[in-house]
Amino acid sequence: MPPQMKLTAITLDCADPETLATFYHQATGLEVHPKSNGDFAGVTREDGLAIGFQRVDDYQAPHWPDQAAPQQSHLDFAVDDLDEAEALLLQLGATKPEYQPGGDRWRVFADPAGHPFCLIRG
Repeated sequence: MPPQMKLTAITLDCADPETLATFYHQATGLEVHPKSNGDFAGVTREDGLAIGFQRVDDYQAPHWPDQAAPQQSHLDFAVDDLDEAEALLLQLGATKPEYQPGGDRWRVFADPAGHPFCLIRG
């Protein structure tokens, strides 16, 4: 039997790790890791799962759904109220692409660095 792997972190490339950590902290309530800095920042959940943000020179943001700079990955977040969460995210600097394939089931957004993520009904 292969060893069991436990997911401990998801890391996204970006131009400004601290700005992205602040965005996700405000959007999710996850705590900003105390050793966050301009090269690598992150937010952590109580069980230790972290979302990390690493600085990449000449970072090129994806433009969902255009595949010229593909999304490569995205995060999904469950929320109780899609409208309330959307209002907060837009206030925090997220954008909402015109193309929304989820209908009433989910909504696609992009964080301030351009990474697509989805809100789903919790």
